[in-house]
Amino acid sequence: MQESAKDKTTFKEAPFLVIKGFLMGSADIVPGVSGGTMALILGIYERLLNAIKSVNGPFLKSFFTFKWKTAFKELHIKFLIFLFGGIFAALAFFTKVVPLQVYMFTHPEIVYGLFFGLILGSIYILYKTLNEISWQEILMSIVGVGIGLWIVSLVPADTPENPAFVFLSGMISICAMILPGISGSYLLLIMRKYDYLLSNIGMIGGTETLDGIIGLLPFMLGAVVGLAAFSRFLSWLLGKYHSQTISVLIGFLIGSLFVIWPYQNREFVEQVRETVEIDYTSERAQELLNSEVNENLPEYERVGKIINPESSFDEFKKIEVETVKKKMIKSKPFVPGISENSNPDTNVWGGVIGILIGMMMVGGLDYLREKS
Repeated sequence: MQESAKDKTTFKEAPFLVIKGFLMGSADIVPGVSGGTMALILGIYERLLNAIKSVNGPFLKSFFTFKWKTAFKELHIKFLIFLFGGIFAALAFFTKVVPLQVYMFTHPEIVYGLFFGLILGSIYILYKTLNEISWQEILMSIVGVGIGLWIVSLVPADTPENPAFVFLSGMISICAMILPGISGSYLLLIMRKYDYLLSNIGMIGGTETLDGIIGLLPFMLGAVVGLAAFSRFLSWLLGKYHSQTISVLIGFLIGSLFVIWPYQNREFVEQVRETVEIDYTSERAQELLNSEVNENLPEYERVGKIINPESSFDEFKKIEVETVKKKMIKSKPFVPGISENSNPDTNVWGGVIGILIGMMMVGGLDYLREKS
């Protein structure tokens, strides 16, 4: 990959880059396939790395000395705008229109089955990129399997949500985003920061916009630091040891597949995130009092204690409304109908269908890339 590669993006290809960006964003928001892998499938991976590397020392020097014409002359600005426009559109779609964090709780077999299929499809695509498979590639894949199992066993089920750990999560996940074979959202899932990130994104645009931005700030700072440092190292690594690097990543995915296995017994803990007092006679209070709470959601509201319950007049009463957040603290995979810990209420066919759809999606994208 050439360091001095110029941006050859034209406005004619803008719609296609936006679509490819949307597919990359979709891949990164679901814990199953990385945006880097999607870029590889879609044939824009080398351009992506070159665009990231165009944010270099000379660019920053020109930018902060107000020589903007010189700065943007070297920056792959058109490529980045079109591509990241599609990525941000995917983030908005899968938090506002189709809230994946909700469906992960309400339909886990189907959703995780889709993720599992996407990982399998990614492994297939990555193996296809290798010109030949020798004993070195096999050995590196075995090493990757060991690394994947080791990482999953070391990461605790319950991780802190302090700014330092969120910053670290941003660094790690953004590196995975541009790395073919590792899903950034997959790593967020095993670090238990996936639902945290999507919940904060979902706050933006409503009454909790400021809270959402504050929650995302450490993650974004970590992403910037990680992206700047890792893109150059990755470019060198893939350029010098391409097949060995890809083989390690394939092994990593294979060793980590059981985390996304759709059939698991998952244990959750509930935490009261916020408690507010409202008038007993308010519309919101009456709605909560007269409706059934859906505890299958990742976050829901419930009625707490009634304040001044002895009053003869409802106007003098208040109630506490608790915002409850659920966090997964433990999961144990099983094979339906075979394992002793098998759950009889499992939607077996939902998981099977999800896996097949995920594999077909990745296969279809690879087919389109070969035809384009």
